[in-house]
Amino acid sequence: MVATTTIASAVTARFAGVESIIGNTPLLAIDYEIRGRKRTIFAKCEQMNFTGSIKDRMALHILRQAYAEGRIRPGDTIVEATSGNTGISFAALGRALGHAVTIFMPNWMSRERMDLIHSLGANIVPVTKAQGGFLGSIRMAEELAAQRGDVFLPRQFSNTANVEAHEQTTGPELYWQLKYAGLTADAFVAGVGTGGTVMGVGRFLKKMTPATRIYPMEPAESPTLSTGCKIGQHRIQGISDEFVPAILQLEQLEKVIDISDGDSILMAQKLAGELGLAVGISSGANFLAAVKVQDSLGDDAVVATVFADDNKKYLSTDLLRDEPAKPHHLSPGITLAGFRALSRVCRACTAVRD
Repeated sequence: MVATTTIASAVTARFAGVESIIGNTPLLAIDYEIRGRKRTIFAKCEQMNFTGSIKDRMALHILRQAYAEGRIRPGDTIVEATSGNTGISFAALGRALGHAVTIFMPNWMSRERMDLIHSLGANIVPVTKAQGGFLGSIRMAEELAAQRGDVFLPRQFSNTANVEAHEQTTGPELYWQLKYAGLTADAFVAGVGTGGTVMGVGRFLKKMTPATRIYPMEPAESPTLSTGCKIGQHRIQGISDEFVPAILQLEQLEKVIDISDGDSILMAQKLAGELGLAVGISSGANFLAAVKVQDSLGDDAVVATVFADDNKKYLSTDLLRDEPAKPHHLSPGITLAGFRALSRVCRACTAVRD
């Protein structure tokens, strides 16, 4: 009994350590001009989380819930299939909580992603396209868990705790940050990897303001959500992982917004080069998707999104290469004027209120 109590106390202390540096991120109001019109887009600055991405929120919530329900024990190995950021989050949080971590990941993800996971003490199993790519990664993780009794599978693509993480943290933070500025979101848009962000944030925002519109975003070059299956290739790592995730409920969302990967790269480059906002390619895509939504709702519409991660995981990719602008691209016509950070809110303030 004493030993069990000591272990539980140690785990609780470790959770307290990591949860203090996850979430409660700033909300940026980014002023810009397009076609002679001055506008503002609001973006949660998720690169300021523990490992530099929004996935820390989901990883922390899944692990906390699993411990509470007795589905993971000290000494178990965390095994997950991922395209990168989730693997980095589970590697860091797993080690912080004392767990070994094994990550199954498609071998065409950026070198930085793999190096970061290795640096955090996790084991990486690269999966080729011949082995099934993303779906092969999931299958191989499940097979390993079936062979051993000491494996915990987060199952990010099908675990509803993924949605809950954003319904309980990202959504309330965004809502109250806008609320304290006298604003209410007319729309929220986010790229779909697992679907956890767009579903969770959307669920909370619509609970508070039913008229809020929630839009999923996908790469124009690989419209998996629109077609229901893998089509084409794209360069926006972390979204459109070759299949429609189980936790994504498209019937609850507005139409899918498509953004080209080249335009996303140019926008991410512009955010970094002109405003010093060093964000990843999906953040450029999210910004452009928010611009498209604002086109349909009006210049004064309050449209919010997330900057999912920073640019450090893309230094070996096309993000740091010259990208040609094309006639249909939005980013060349956007002039960034500046940004300001809306006040952060205390965790207690983000609880659902009447």
